Formats: sequence, C-alpha cells, structure tokens
Amino acid sequence: MSARKLEKGCKDNYSMVMSIRILFLGEIVGRPGIHALKGGLKPLKESHGIDFVVANGEGATNGYGLGKNHALQILKLGVGLLMTGEKTYYKKDMVEYIAKNPRIMRPANYPPGTPGRGYRIFEIKGQNVAFINLLGNANFPRTHLANPYHMANVLIDKLKEETPIICLQFHATTTAEKQTMAYHVKARSATMVGTHSKVLTSDARIIDGQTAIITDIGMCGSTAGVGGFKADTEIERFLTQVPSRAEESWGKIELQGVVIDIDDAGKATNIELIRNKVASPEEQTAS
Repeated sequence: MSARKLEKGCKDNYSMVMSIRILFLGEIVGRPGIHALKGGLKPLKESHGIDFVVANGEGATNGYGLGKNHALQILKLGVGLLMTGEKTYYKKDMVEYIAKNPRIMRPANYPPGTPGRGYRIFEIKGQNVAFINLLGNANFPRTHLANPYHMANVLIDKLKEETPIICLQFHATTTAEKQTMAYHVKARSATMVGTHSKVLTSDARIIDGQTAIITDIGMCGSTAGVGGFKADTEIERFLTQVPSRAEESWGKIELQGVVIDIDDAGKATNIELIRNKVASPEEQTAS
C-alpha cells in the first residue's frame, strides 16, 4: 500500500473513531412513555451503537411536567440528559430539584435566577459536546421568555470557545419557528432538533453540510391516540369546550426520535429517523 493510501486509511479510521453517535428521543408521555424506555431503549442503544442519549421528559409525569422520581427513573434507564420545555416547573418537587441534578435541563431563555441550567457540556468519547435547550415564543400563554434566536447567538458564541460540537434542541409549537431556527443556526450548530408537537416529521436532513435538522422528533408512548392520550377524551373536549383531564393511552407504543452522527469538527454527517415498536404490558403478558 502506498504511503498516500496508508495515510488516507489512517485518517478515515481516525474519523470513524472520533465520530459521536447521539440518540435524541421524542417527548416521553406518561407511564406508556416510560414503559417504552424500559422495553426499547437498551436494545436500541446496542443495535445502533449509541454513545449518548438525550430525551425530552417534560410530559413524563402523567403527560404534564416532570416529577423528581420519574426523572431519576428515566436517567437510570439509560438516558444521559433530560431536556424540558414550557412545563418544566409544573411539578413542585422539580422546582427545587432541577438545580441539584445537572442531567436535567430547562430552556436557557428562562429569566436569570430561574432554577436549573439551560446549557451543559458533557464529555463523550473524549470530546466535549455542548447541549443547548431553548423554548419558542409562539402559543405558550403561561410563559413569556427571552427571544430564543438572540439567546442561540449568545450561547453558541460562548460555547464555541470550549468546543466545536454544539447540539441545539428547540421546544416550540409551530413548524415555522423550528424551521427558522434551523436556518438561523446552520453551520454553527451540529443539530437543530425540534420537540413539542409529539408527531415525528419526515423532514430530517443535513443543511449547509453541517447541521442535522428535523422539525419534530415525535414522542415515546402510545401512538394510538392524540399525543399519547386517549382520543375519545380529546374529542369530547373539542366538542363541548369543557375542560377535562387527558387519559393515557396504551395502544401501539413506540420509541421515536433520531440518531445523529457528529464528527470531531462539529459537523453532522448523518441523521436517521427512529420509530421502534415496543410491546405493551398486555402484549407482553399474552406472549
């Protein structure tokens, strides 16, 4: 083998070694979502050679917020980082606990002094990888946060001083907000992963040769209803306009999300949709 070919082969091998594979899981919805993690996360990590797992956990406690005990349970199941959104503080025990656990993040554009942290650097395979969590402005009547686009600029510039690998997750209601953010951070962030809609979109791609984007990475839980809940209850609410509590659905449980490969220069090299079925407790009993 020529020296040039040998050198090229060594570089290729080095690139393969330095590539980081991150699994971004969609919003965990209630007990069915946690069940999906119990049954599906370990084999998924093994089959895809996952180095790190990020999940949105803000619907894990009965679909509305994230309680301390559920957060600990999810982290023990193999999730490395839990991100949240507009329901970050819906559970009282999380208001105090989020500041104590660096593996749980709130959106970074909450006001200064709010408990918790909105960005974090993890060491993965010997590389520093920065994660940013931001919340959109549209259609969140209970939250009125700082402009996420300005905050993205500030944090990316700050974190680039420590690592070239930046991963952004944007929790927002509209496709326009999330797609705009994708182009806003292109070539500066390795990812722009959208959450909140709980519907896995088909627009996963890499833009500008560097940034892996997707409007929404879906959910972990039941796909047999509406956003993880029983359809009948949701329909009745729209018909009558009478407030009612959503009920968890246990049909057609799935793990949804994306796997993104990132090289040591901070460029995304691949994005793959994940939609894995997980047997429900009834199906497991029947088998």
